[in-house]
Amino acid sequence: YSVNIKERLDFSCAIFDAHGGLIANAPHIPVHLGSMGESVRAVMIANAGQIQPGDVYMLNDPFHGGTHLPDITVIKPVFDPAGRSILFYVGSRGHHADIGGS
Repeated sequence: YSVNIKERLDFSCAIFDAHGGLIANAPHIPVHLGSMGESVRAVMIANAGQIQPGDVYMLNDPFHGGTHLPDITVIKPVFDPAGRSILFYVGSRGHHADIGGS
């Protein structure tokens, strides 16, 4: 349970094309959506030739499309039925109050 997500609605969801371009988004937090495509492209570049069906990526890097460290982005490629090519990506970003530390 996260107060930030459940009560404050500090999250966003979107669909991106196979190149990381925004296709559709829910009307949530604009700052999330404006940079989330960069996160998708960062995953694509960092994992080029290695992305497989079932893979899910998580990042919060402000230098790769993140907004700030508590905003964690989850990106999942969606493949064709044969599992050979990526049709599109789905992404979500949510603000988490505790991301670790000491």
